[in-house]
Amino acid sequence: MTTTANTTAESSAPLSTPEPTVVVRDLRQRYGDFEAVRGVSFDIRPGELFALLGTNGAGKTTTIETLEGFRRPDSGTVRVFGQDPYGQPTGVRERTNAVLQGNGLMEDLSVDESLSLARDLAADPRDADEILTLVGLTDKRRLRVRQLSGGQKRRLDLGLALLTRPEVLYLDEPTTGMDPEARHETWRIISDLKRDGVAVLLTTHYLEEAERLADRLAIMHRGEVRVEGTLSEVLGGWGDRVSFLVPSDVRTADLPHLDGADVEVQTRDQRLWATYTIRAGDVADRAHHAVAALMAWAADHGGALHHLQVRGASLEDVFLEVADGAADLVGE
Repeated sequence: MTTTANTTAESSAPLSTPEPTVVVRDLRQRYGDFEAVRGVSFDIRPGELFALLGTNGAGKTTTIETLEGFRRPDSGTVRVFGQDPYGQPTGVRERTNAVLQGNGLMEDLSVDESLSLARDLAADPRDADEILTLVGLTDKRRLRVRQLSGGQKRRLDLGLALLTRPEVLYLDEPTTGMDPEARHETWRIISDLKRDGVAVLLTTHYLEEAERLADRLAIMHRGEVRVEGTLSEVLGGWGDRVSFLVPSDVRTADLPHLDGADVEVQTRDQRLWATYTIRAGDVADRAHHAVAALMAWAADHGGALHHLQVRGASLEDVFLEVADGAADLVGE
C-alpha cells in the first residue's frame, strides 16, 4: 500500500522545468570604442528555440560568435552546458554546432566528399545518406559544391551541422537563398530538432520564420534588447488596431475618446482615416470593447463605421518600430 501511494504521488507531481543549456548575462562586446553588444541577457532551455532579431549591425552575429567561443566577453558572462565557451573547450565543442552566414564549404569538393570529411572529424556522426535525405540533397550528392545554388549550399550547411548530433544549434540566417518549398521544409526540420530536445538560437530577417518557430524572441537595436518575451507577450503588449473611414460630417476633434487607447488620423486617397491603438485591458477582449464603443458612438451620430478594420499588431509592426529607434517600447 505504501509503495502504491508513493507511486501515485510521484506520478502526480509537476514536471520540473529543465535548467537552461545556454545562459547569457549582461554580455558586452566592443570593437575599439564602439560597443556592439550592450548588456544582453537571455536563457535557452533544451527543446526551446530563442529567436534573436534586429536590423543589420544590431549585435546579433557578435552575440553568436561569443556563444560559439570565438570571442571572449568584454564583460558579463556566457555559459553553455555550465562552461565558458571561449576557446571551444571539448565539453562544449562536441555538443554544439552552427549554421553561419558565411559558409565554410570547400567549393571543389562534391557534396558526398564534404559529408565524408565532416564524418571523419565527428565523434559520433549520423549516416551520410540520412543527412542527404533530411536536407533534400540526395540527387545532388555527386555535384561539386560550386555547382550548387545558394539555397542548396545553405541546406548542405544545415546537413553538416546536424551530422554531429548537436544538443545546442546556432542558426544565423539559415534559410537565406532558399526557395519557399525548401524554407518550409527547413522549418519542419528545425521543429523536429526542438521536439528532440535541441536548444536552438536563431537569427533571421524572415519575420514569418520567427513567428512560426520561436518559443521566445528578442529584438535588438544598437546592441541592446529592446523587446523580449513570447510572441503573444510581445504582440499583446503592442496593442490592437481599429481603423475606419472618418465620416465626412465629423471633425477629427470630435472623434470619441477611448480609455486606454490612442487615436491617429491619416490621409489616404484624399480621405481621412482614424486608427485607434488599444493597449489597456484584457488582451482577449479589449478590441471587442473598443469596437462596441465606437459603433455606439457612430449610431448616436446617425452613421456607420465604413471600411472598419480590426487587427492585432504584427511582429513586423513591432520590428519596424524598434528599428526606427522608438523609446517607449514593450519590455524596456
